Amino acid sequence: MRAHVLVVDPDPAVRQLLELNLARAGHDVRLCADAESALVLLDDAVPDMLLLEWDLPGQSGEALIRRLHAQARTRGIAIIMVSARAGEHDKILALEAGADDYLTKPFNPRELLARMQAVLRRRAPHASVDAVQMAGLHLDPYTQRVVAGASPIALGPVEFRLLNFLMHHPERVHTRSQLLDKVWGRHAVLEERTVDAHVGRLRHALQPSGHQEHIETVRGTGYRFVA
Repeated sequence: MRAHVLVVDPDPAVRQLLELNLARAGHDVRLCADAESALVLLDDAVPDMLLLEWDLPGQSGEALIRRLHAQARTRGIAIIMVSARAGEHDKILALEAGADDYLTKPFNPRELLARMQAVLRRRAPHASVDAVQMAGLHLDPYTQRVVAGASPIALGPVEFRLLNFLMHHPERVHTRSQLLDKVWGRHAVLEERTVDAHVGRLRHALQPSGHQEHIETVRGTGYRFVA
């Protein structure tokens, strides 16, 4: 699964090692050395995954995780802390702050890549990272932006993933249970009516541009995107 990855680590050698292995595995990589630089890059584009050292100059990696989880736009980023801190207490604090996984340095690059794939599959196993344009809508997973003509459409992270999946599978009917699996992930413990609530929010967000009509209800079955 190809992903856009932001590496935040103060050690140039670690950044170089990660860039080499991630690029070789087919991922798009951006690098920075501290939390403040990371926030600037995140304003420009929201990555699929963040690889983060705990001990950063200025704001710590743990503090950055909490800050990202407090904002709707960045809450959906998958995060793996790759840190020199090896204590059990540190791992627990990172996971409680919102990290999806924790890997201590030195690490095997193959293990890191395997953990990345596991986290990405668990987060959104069928999500596409390719931009798509259809019915006057342009959706770009990398920048987390949806545009109708020249007008941006503001979506929450779940509504964005839902629209992303539907637009990449146009005209196909998806049951509520299929959408829970493919948008929320197999490990999500949610009721099927959760899908209805988020479809309603998605339609409301698309209403100003008139694109709500493209999200069609198939009675007794589920939903589809009509191109």
